[in-house]
Amino acid sequence: MSFTVAIDGPAAAGKGTISRAVAAEFGFAHLDTGLLYRAVGAKGGDPVAAARGLTAEDLSRGDLRSLAAGQAASRVAVIPEVRAALTDFQRRFARAEGGAVLDGRDIGTVICPEAEVKLYVTASAEVRAHRRWLEVGGDAAQVLAEVRERDARDMGRAEAPLRPAADAVVIDTSTMGVAEAVQAAISLIRQRLPRN
Repeated sequence: MSFTVAIDGPAAAGKGTISRAVAAEFGFAHLDTGLLYRAVGAKGGDPVAAARGLTAEDLSRGDLRSLAAGQAASRVAVIPEVRAALTDFQRRFARAEGGAVLDGRDIGTVICPEAEVKLYVTASAEVRAHRRWLEVGGDAAQVLAEVRERDARDMGRAEAPLRPAADAVVIDTSTMGVAEAVQAAISLIRQRLPRN
């Protein structure tokens, strides 16, 4: 069975946590597509060559969750040739047998517009910045400024801007706990799974 769950949203909204939980619940493969861009940005050098030569080892680097890697990902993600190099990989992953969950910025709008389930996970910039600050520390005001800067770049880019797909279900996690947000996603997916 091929069944795709596309989960989009801004940084620190909870889409990664929800995606991993959903994949575990249903036995689907999971791909954090942001890691692809983080790995390309972290490799340095020519980003197009880095995207075309991306390996599994590149996705297992220990520094890919850092703020610096996130900023680098956002910078290389605006390059059309980088996006094209990574699109085919994501589409093949999404349609593999057994089901797949992909989380990112443009899964439901560009990568998998035919996904059986599309979710857009969001939260206020202040809530997301606080979550990121708890994760990485530093100056709280600076983290908020970086979250807003990244939002502006991701939502304002010409190529595949961050926005909910027209048929996506929006889950705002600003006032939700993790378990509540995960359960909301699981319930929606369960409704759309084909009956055996």
